[in-house]
Amino acid sequence: MRRSRVVQYVTVPGTLREAGRLAGHDDARRDFFAANYARLAGWVRRQVDDDETAHDIAAEAFTRLLSRWSDSYDPHAYLYKVAVNLLRDHWRRAQRERRALGLIASDDRGGPDGRPERGGDLRAMLEPLPEHQRTALLLHYLAGFSVREVAAIVGRPEGTVKSDLFHAKARIRAGLDGIDD
Repeated sequence: MRRSRVVQYVTVPGTLREAGRLAGHDDARRDFFAANYARLAGWVRRQVDDDETAHDIAAEAFTRLLSRWSDSYDPHAYLYKVAVNLLRDHWRRAQRERRALGLIASDDRGGPDGRPERGGDLRAMLEPLPEHQRTALLLHYLAGFSVREVAAIVGRPEGTVKSDLFHAKARIRAGLDGIDD
């Protein structure tokens, strides 16, 4: 059984200096985090206009940086590169959600820019749906799978998936109609 590098350094006589150097490496990580987290989270916050999302993205960027700390030539540049990629993923996901919401509620609810006027948070609209309807809706409209592919993924007949999509859209439309009341 192979021991971790720190255990080997501590247990081999004459290498306590090396163990101290590795502990200093953890201090460098901690100091880097303390010096840069707030700045990164603030920068991301200005991009997404949401505190929770900004902290999620900043934390994920630091997690990825710290997992590759020894491989990273310039940790500051790597950190922001990861954050930018995570921001792109966030924006793409939000765009897919808006597009799916537009497709689901496409019975003349669109505004001049094609977005639904009486929308809302997609997650809040999907939450009350039964699991099978929500899964079919997400796979078909957000992930872009065909009805046949959704049926294969969930292990249900195509007709049942079509029915799930129909009923899910009807429930969401009813919820949108209830917003106006």
